[in-house]
Amino acid sequence: MMVAVRLLVLIVGFVLSWFLLSQVDWMDRLSIEELSQDSQDKLSEFIKEQIERSEEVIKDKDIIKTIDSLVQIIVSANAIDGEDVKVIVVNNQEVNAFALPKAYMVINSGLIAACKSPEALSGVIAHELSHIQLKHVERKLLKELGVAVLLSSTAGGGAEVMKQVIKTLSGTAYDRSLEQEADESAVRYLINAQIDPEPLASFFYDLSLGEPEFVSKLSWVSTHDDSKERAEAIIEIISKKEYGKRPMLGKGTWSDLQENIQQLNK
Repeated sequence: MMVAVRLLVLIVGFVLSWFLLSQVDWMDRLSIEELSQDSQDKLSEFIKEQIERSEEVIKDKDIIKTIDSLVQIIVSANAIDGEDVKVIVVNNQEVNAFALPKAYMVINSGLIAACKSPEALSGVIAHELSHIQLKHVERKLLKELGVAVLLSSTAGGGAEVMKQVIKTLSGTAYDRSLEQEADESAVRYLINAQIDPEPLASFFYDLSLGEPEFVSKLSWVSTHDDSKERAEAIIEIISKKEYGKRPMLGKGTWSDLQENIQQLNK
């Protein structure tokens, strides 16, 4: 009986300790910037390698060239080093995109297909780029997985650890305050690049109205909750701004991209 009680106390103590530690913002409490500078590259490379082993990474030159051109428009207009942003396009029908700790952004073919315009896709890219530039990715990983797991992953902690890191990045939501900050940053990036930000709001709103049979594919809704409210917040922001609207992509390039994406699953 005493053994059972002690075991229960240990379990309760562990759970309580884990909960309390998970509430701490380790980015502020620890000198994690030095770790990030040295370890983010390793962690991102490990994640990239795991994705390449487990997913079908798209190599089609036309698809990659078109996506890269959208990225370059945004980074060039916002004084972001283009070498710091590398896109991995995955043949996955799930409507999702997510950022890695540094340099890499993963975009599913399903998300590209769900975008109605290059401006909408540019908005998603700007949003994920904001998460990278604002160091939200590290904050998310540190809060949800902890320092020990991250140190383990950067030291080659094994496939299971890496799978957990990827699951956290692709399948769990950021704090609402971080999402709001990323939305505001994305709008700023788009306006600086003279890209109409309204389609980003429309994209959020459309996903919030997803049909029941389509909802299971909408990972970007589950990981970016309150889509309708956030669409309204973006509209509120841009209603107070003046901005130009540059033509996006060459004639037929967007339709070619969508056709190439559709062809992947035929």
